Parts: sequence; C-alpha cells; structure tokens
Amino acid sequence: MYKTKQTFVFGFALFAGFFGAGNLILPPLLGYKAGTDWWLVTLGFVTSATIIPLLAIFAHARLQGTMFDFGKKVSPLFSLVFCFCMYAITIALPCPRTAAVAHEMAIAPFFDTSALLTSMVYFILAFIFVMNRNKALSILGKYLTPIIVLIVLTIIVIGVFSAETVMHPSSFELPIISGLLEGYQTYDAMAGMIMGGVVLVSINSSKNNLTFIEKRKMVAKSGLIAMTGLFIIYAGLIAIGAFYNGQFDAQISRTDLLFGLATKTLGNIGATFLSVLVALACFTTAVAIIVSIADFFKAYFKASKNAYLITTIICCLVGILVGQMEVKYIIDVALPALMFIYPLCIVLILLNVIPEKLATKRVFRAVVLITFIFSIPDFLGFIIDPIYLKGIKNTLPLANQNLGWALPALITFLVLNIKTFTTKVPTN
Repeated sequence: MYKTKQTFVFGFALFAGFFGAGNLILPPLLGYKAGTDWWLVTLGFVTSATIIPLLAIFAHARLQGTMFDFGKKVSPLFSLVFCFCMYAITIALPCPRTAAVAHEMAIAPFFDTSALLTSMVYFILAFIFVMNRNKALSILGKYLTPIIVLIVLTIIVIGVFSAETVMHPSSFELPIISGLLEGYQTYDAMAGMIMGGVVLVSINSSKNNLTFIEKRKMVAKSGLIAMTGLFIIYAGLIAIGAFYNGQFDAQISRTDLLFGLATKTLGNIGATFLSVLVALACFTTAVAIIVSIADFFKAYFKASKNAYLITTIICCLVGILVGQMEVKYIIDVALPALMFIYPLCIVLILLNVIPEKLATKRVFRAVVLITFIFSIPDFLGFIIDPIYLKGIKNTLPLANQNLGWALPALITFLVLNIKTFTTKVPTN
C-alpha cells in the first residue's frame, strides 16, 4: 500500500516538475500551423517531449544516481562538462522564459508596464524564495498545478467538441520532423535527466528501506504516470490549435493564441483566471530551477553556502536580462543551444536504457563522439549563413531536417556491437 501511494505521489510530483506552465504556449501554435496534419505533428512532438523524457526516468531507475552518472562511461570529465552545459543552458533559457511568459500572459494584457520591470520584480521575488526556501513554494505548486491541469483539460474538452470541423492545410513539409524539433523547446528531455535524480533523493531520504529493484520499479512507474498526463495535455492542445486554425490571424503569437483559445472556450473570466495561474506556476517553476542548480553547485563545492548564494545571484541576474525579452525571441535564440545539447541528451538517455552488454564504454564513447561531430552542422546552421553548409547538408542524410547526427550515431552503434559479438572482444 505504501509503495503504491508513494508511486502516485512521486508521479504527480514529476508531472508538476515537467508540466512547467511555460510549455503550455508551445503545442497550440504547433497545431495551428499543422492544421489537417496535426496528428502527425503530435507524433513527432510527443516523441521528444514525452517518450524520450520517460526513457530518461527509466535510465534514472537503472542508474539510481545523479545526472552526472549519465555520461560517466564516456569519462568523468566529459560528464562534468556536460552537466555544466546543461545547467548553463537552463539558467540562460528556460528559466528566464518563465518570466517572459508570465509578462505576456498575465501582465501585458492588463497593465501598461515594461517587460524589464516585470522581469526585475519576478526575479527579486524568486531570489527571496530561493534564499529562504519558503514553504509557500510547495503550497503553490501543490494547489496550482491541479487547478491549471483542470482548466487546461476543460479547454481541451470544450475545444475538441465545439470547434469548427474545417481546418486549413499544414504549413509544414515534414510534420513529424517539425513536431519532433519543436519538442526540443519543452526542455523535457533535459528535465528528465534532472528530475529523475530528485525523485531518487526523495525515495532514499524516506524511512522505508526499499531494495534496488523496488526503487527501480517505483521510479519507472512514477515516470509513466507523469508522462501519461503530459501526453494527454500536449496532444489535446495541439489538436485544438489545429481545430481553431481558421479563427485566428496568421501572425498570432504563441501566448496570444493560448489566451485566445481559453477565451473562446471559457470566456473572458476563465481566460483571465488561466493567465494569472499560468504566471504563478511559471514563478514556482523558475524558483524550482534555481534551487536545483544552486543545490548542485553547493554540493559540488563541498556544501559551500557562498556557492549557493553566488549561483542564485547569477541565475537571477541572467533571468532579469533575458526575461525582459519576448517569448518568441527567447525561443528563437534557444535553437542553436538546443541543436547542440539535445542530440547528446538523446543518445545518453538511450544508451543508459538499453542492456549494458550493448552499451559498453567503447560504444558510449564512439556514439557520443560521432553524435557531437555530426550535430555541429545543425548547430552552425542557426549561427552562420546556411549557404556555407549547403554541401554538407545535401550530402549528409537527414541534415536538411536538422537530424544529421541520427544516422551516423545509429550506424556507429550497430557496427561496434556487430564487431563485438562477431569477434568476441571484451565488453569493456
């Protein structure tokens, strides 16, 4: 009974951590652009935004360590650098984006104030919460998430059954690939590598002595509960974005579209209520991100309180600078960083899920190296003029879809394993 109850508790906690109210603005516009192909876009989106994160939780269930353990087979130095890159991206992009979403959804529609003012107040309050670890954070998270989920599900249900049946055609050439890459913007694969460790810490700190197998099952089932909830919400929001794609201006922003869908289904009062709750939920997400990062560096520097303080200050200052920008701009700027880090996240997650005999140290090192090398054109494609990469893009399979790393990584994995089993070389 205890294990079942705790599994659901951890599952709901994971869901709340992944839910990140800022991610709600992503699926509707994706569905809006997909139109009649919304279900294909959904397949791609949920692959990178729910399935891969779920596999990250499964990997945590096997490793039962921290994010550092994901890359240890490559080398401890690589794993450390990878963790630093993950946290740097988190500080610079998803954390400030919560402030931008809060401003565009809850402040700008009602008050004529600058985004900079919102960002300053937002992260000053975040700093106070992080430094005091106020219980208000857990209270807000405990009650806000269920309320927002209820409202979003209401929007989805009403939207699905009351929308017009005529939809505009898709603007995507490859809907599945477009959905897959848009799923990068949720940062859920990165969150999966971070959040699974949080659940394990909670399990290990409990008074009940569970075996390794019991903890593995609990973490895996918790992840399944969380990802099922995310799948329903993401798929539903994509669907209603598509069903209503003939009722909004073609240039509508992500936040305006979500607000518009809420207004059409819940009315002005319901939409306003949703905006305020989303802003508050974004705030709790930002505080949780800063706390987790500050805790990491505090532990890395041997429980240094100064490390915790300095990390918190840096996070908040970066948040103020980036959080004043438009959501669209933050999303666009994030693309190069995501093209760099996400392929590595995906292969590290997959390699830690498959049987160990197929993921030896040699396989880890080779696949990660190949993934890094072949993802460079995807990364550079958002920084320099694409004409300079035309030759590579046209030669490398899937490179024009920003997935040039996928086939080389797969071939490397298969060749090394075939060679291992045919020549009977040692596994490590």
